[in-house]
Amino acid sequence: MRDRRGRGGKTATTVTGLPGTEAELDVLLKSLKQLCGAGGSRDGRTIEIQGDHRERLQRKLEEMGYVVRLAGG
Repeated sequence: MRDRRGRGGKTATTVTGLPGTEAELDVLLKSLKQLCGAGGSRDGRTIEIQGDHRERLQRKLEEMGYVVRLAGG
């Protein structure tokens, strides 16, 4: 989902509802940041990537076998 709340008007793409351990989410975060060429972080089970990369992340996550639903306009 695309989100701008609490970020000073800057856009971020958030990915929620991912299964896996903390270590697996860290590995996924690293690969998604490299794919987008952007910074990002993980807050619990939510991955945040700086910028609007919804379509790019959707394709990658679907290739990895996840079911993706876009949200946030």
